[in-house]
Amino acid sequence: MTARHSLLMIVALTGPLMLGGCEFGRKITQQTGYRGTGGDQIIDVRHMVKASAIPAPPYALPDDSGPRARETYQNVKVLGDVSTERFNHLMASINQWVAPPEQGCNYCHNPNNMASDEKYTKVVARRMLQMTRQINGKWSSHVQQTGVTCWTCHRGNAVPVYKWAIAEGVADPDSIVRNKHGQNTPNVAVGYASLPYDPFQTYLNGTAQIRVAASSQYPSPSHVVSIKDAEKTYGLMMHMSTALGVNCTYCHNTQSFRSWTLSRPQRATAYYGIRMVRDINGQYINSLTGVFPAYRKGPHGDPYKANCQTCHQGQNKPLGGISMLAANPTLKAPPMPTAAPEGGAAGKAVPAVLANPQAMTQRQ
Repeated sequence: MTARHSLLMIVALTGPLMLGGCEFGRKITQQTGYRGTGGDQIIDVRHMVKASAIPAPPYALPDDSGPRARETYQNVKVLGDVSTERFNHLMASINQWVAPPEQGCNYCHNPNNMASDEKYTKVVARRMLQMTRQINGKWSSHVQQTGVTCWTCHRGNAVPVYKWAIAEGVADPDSIVRNKHGQNTPNVAVGYASLPYDPFQTYLNGTAQIRVAASSQYPSPSHVVSIKDAEKTYGLMMHMSTALGVNCTYCHNTQSFRSWTLSRPQRATAYYGIRMVRDINGQYINSLTGVFPAYRKGPHGDPYKANCQTCHQGQNKPLGGISMLAANPTLKAPPMPTAAPEGGAAGKAVPAVLANPQAMTQRQ
């Protein structure tokens, strides 16, 4: 009995330590808000995304002197204002970022007629260059001074790994038989939640209202949200959480998810990020629907589009916050008006943090 009693005592004392050891060293906690508000980021180190290697420039960046690209080459419609040497440097970089190694320049160009637009990839690349400069100019409210390059999304792939198109449905989408409408199937797109896994068409390719929290407990003529809408909103939030590798409290304060004054500055950055993705999909990618071949489209014939995961890929700042613009200044755009918050142009009241994001200080 004495030996048995001793064994039980050992188990009683060491059991919790053994169980606790299962999580020891696997999770770290970072305080991001006032103490006691639950504003912490809990990070499972086993699932942390490692920063991907950023390729070195193909060669040293030349100065911007000399003849302009439009003077040297034919059919330069986007970057004709930069020097020929800077233009060549960017083309060499794009070879590293996007083009398959076995094809190189020939992925977009006819080697016998470099000015030709006969390959759809060249038409798409030109539009993507316009988009990249638009992001770095107009959408500095989201990308700040870090900016983006082709590498941010492509990472050496001709087509970005993380993309989306309208999901394929059942044979008869109007029938309720065996039609789950995207629900009750855990999907990585919404953080493995059994919620509608295609909130992107509604919110990232359209302009539907995302917010579901009202200022009162009763519906009002200006704010009527169904449970179905709430499920889609939650699905989008789960996608953003997974895409950035963060908790809800990275942007929101759990005391009031609705309140802007209690939120972190990152919420304003995310607000503009959603509008930026809408702009990318609506103005630039959808405009190429007739250019992309069928095998580069989704099951419903729409081109593959961007969402938060396209750039972030599991990190709250793409590429860990490292900027590639200093080595690729050609992708900077001339100064452009910063995107205004929704409602501002119409004279409606908008949260002060959206009208002036810099005024919102981080609460520690």
